[in-house]
Amino acid sequence: MATTKTLELRFGTAAGRVATLRVPDPKDGLTPAEVQAAMETIIAKNVFTSPSGDFIAVDSARIVERTTTALIGE
Repeated sequence: MATTKTLELRFGTAAGRVATLRVPDPKDGLTPAEVQAAMETIIAKNVFTSPSGDFIAVDSARIVERTTTALIGE
């Protein structure tokens, strides 16, 4: 059984849609304040864009944990 974590950062875009950035294996102990600050920096520095335009607002963030259990092989 293997467990993976992914940090999902969701941003509002210039076209009024939501774009998601996924960061595999985020460090343990991230606080909401740290994530908020990082997202605001990404927006301020215009680091990324998406098919629906530049990131213009923080929408949400979450850590997703996934457990995989092999039934045959692995």
